[in-house]
Amino acid sequence: MEEKKKTAREIIEGYDGPPVRIMEVCGTHTHEIFRLGIRKLLPEQVELISGPGCPVCVTQVGFIDEAIYLALERQVTICTFGDLVRVPGTNMSLAGARERGAKIRIVYSPVDAKEYAKEHPKEQVTFLSVGFETTTPSACLSVKKAREEGLTNYSILTANKTMPQAYEALKGSADIFLYPGHVNAITGTKLCEELAKEGVSGVVAGFTAKELLTALAVALARFQEGRPFFVNCYPRVVTENGSPQAQKLVEEMMEPCDSEWRGLGVIKGSGMRLQEEWSAFDARKKYKIPLIQGKANPACRCGDVLQGKCKPSDCKVFGKVCTPQHPVGACMVSGEGACSAYYMYGEAEKMK
Repeated sequence: MEEKKKTAREIIEGYDGPPVRIMEVCGTHTHEIFRLGIRKLLPEQVELISGPGCPVCVTQVGFIDEAIYLALERQVTICTFGDLVRVPGTNMSLAGARERGAKIRIVYSPVDAKEYAKEHPKEQVTFLSVGFETTTPSACLSVKKAREEGLTNYSILTANKTMPQAYEALKGSADIFLYPGHVNAITGTKLCEELAKEGVSGVVAGFTAKELLTALAVALARFQEGRPFFVNCYPRVVTENGSPQAQKLVEEMMEPCDSEWRGLGVIKGSGMRLQEEWSAFDARKKYKIPLIQGKANPACRCGDVLQGKCKPSDCKVFGKVCTPQHPVGACMVSGEGACSAYYMYGEAEKMK
């Protein structure tokens, strides 16, 4: 009689292989795995650790300081996603700057910021362009449309980052990467396949319960084979080549640059900035922003969390001084942050 095929849940719960560390690169994965109760299914030797996949979390303190400089010293209207408003800078957050009279507007896309600039020609408007490969194309699109429409009062302040170099920097931090589905939807899978040849294992995961369970089950089954591997467990969205149109737009308008990541330091070639041809829309050049070295609160361990060196609950200020209402670090602010996930779900469940 043929043996019954095991379900993903049975594979996970029945895992009896060697200890394994799986890094959730994407903050949304961290939140969903908590929310769906998947952590409760994991055997003791399977450890989930957080990675640098929350764009707000990895954005350096100095970027917040630059935005505050524009708002308070140059009276620029700042358009931003909501998460960034409460991220602590060296001396204050954007929310603190707003209390001092700065114009801070919440938008849902870079194009919304461009439209605001068009509707308010007497205001200088800067969009805070933060994110990975998923959101960079929309920032480029807003600049392209601004030029087409003849807008001279719109610019972007870039903190755009690319994931490949971060994977390289972190490849010794985990046994398996749980790759972010939305990033790979843009970039494709070629990089992940190359990393597997270098000995870095990983699976691309979607975001539903079924997709996450499948990805974890595949990861554990393949890990026991003892060879580096890559599996695309999100084929309905992620293809080998990704989105050529989005890639082309970014290549035409931006160029790689060195970029500072919270916790990881400066990673060469991991940032994106506008090419010289588009410099009129580069806020740093347009406003001649001075070099600003941000300084994070020394009590905050966001940097260690983003490298998988510790869990949020290992931080002395977690859940005490640092809460979603009064965040000390970016990882507690963002809806994709590991600290906010552990605070919302982990403490109540007494995480292992």
